Amino acid sequence: MASNTNFPVNLNIKPSHNSHDRHVLNAFDSSAQEAAIREYGIAGRVWEAAFFLNTYIEGLLDITFDPPFSTPHDEEKLLSILELGSGTGIVSAKCAKQLSNRQCTVIATDLPEVCPLLAKNLCKYSEPEHASGPRLLVRPLAWGNYEQAEAILHELKNTSDQIPANSGPNALTHIICSDLIYFSELLAPLLRSLLHLTGPPFVSSSSTSDWPKIIISYKVRSLPTEMPFWSAFGLWFTFEPVLCRQSPPHRPNTSATGNDPEARAGEALENFEEPEEDTWRRFGSAGDDEVFVLVARRRPESLVWDVPPDDVELLGGVGASGTPSRKGDCTFETLLLMGMEGE
Repeated sequence: MASNTNFPVNLNIKPSHNSHDRHVLNAFDSSAQEAAIREYGIAGRVWEAAFFLNTYIEGLLDITFDPPFSTPHDEEKLLSILELGSGTGIVSAKCAKQLSNRQCTVIATDLPEVCPLLAKNLCKYSEPEHASGPRLLVRPLAWGNYEQAEAILHELKNTSDQIPANSGPNALTHIICSDLIYFSELLAPLLRSLLHLTGPPFVSSSSTSDWPKIIISYKVRSLPTEMPFWSAFGLWFTFEPVLCRQSPPHRPNTSATGNDPEARAGEALENFEEPEEDTWRRFGSAGDDEVFVLVARRRPESLVWDVPPDDVELLGGVGASGTPSRKGDCTFETLLLMGMEGE
């Protein structure tokens, strides 16, 4: 992946203004973003889908998410969370804050030249509030770079003597992706990294319930550009959208941000209609912007398929299903059609 992808030609972006998170506001507010954009380009901006993902990670008393970010199964093991393309680090910061009373590891990754921004923004979270709190690391990881990924794996294994027995046999429990699907030349490297992080040597357990869970927040910007990723991704991974509904009993919230998850996610959803009790809908489906929060897992049978080294072939489905033919998956297209039918 080219090192100048954070500075595309004619770059002209402004800071986002949607954060209501009191814990990270100072590090990620408009002025901080403005300075970061000048030095780090695209990586210095907090992109819209991050607010949805942070709301999902935090959870809300009056809203039920399905599936939830943290399940009872997760509570029984040590979490090891890796974020790809962390940018400013706002999502990794939320993970560390949300898990402040739990022993776990949060790894924020990006291009080597972006890591100084991550280190600066996440320095207050690098020291856990409790002795048993999270360990937050900043590490370089360019998409598709196996050497950098396996350096992280080696580091995790070297600290395994400090990890309790209930940590599970796999290196990672969660992989986080926030607003990473945009440039066509980055789609194949991103998919390649996801395949690497969800296969051997990162995965050693035969129990699929212990395999890493991938959580993706995604704002639709250009479907013709972005659909090749979803067509190929669905061949190797199963995925489903996060749903939400009002939790009974309904207790009105008079705070400035209200009790709705999408209102909390940002001002861009000011026209959001609160769901009726017991009515499920896709989280991110309201408002002018189409946002998805998706939970994915590797298809077990795909571990023996050959991943083609050519990016065009990878996005074309070559190697998936164990065959050299070109093919695609229609899961995401179906989600789009279901959303249109519900309007």
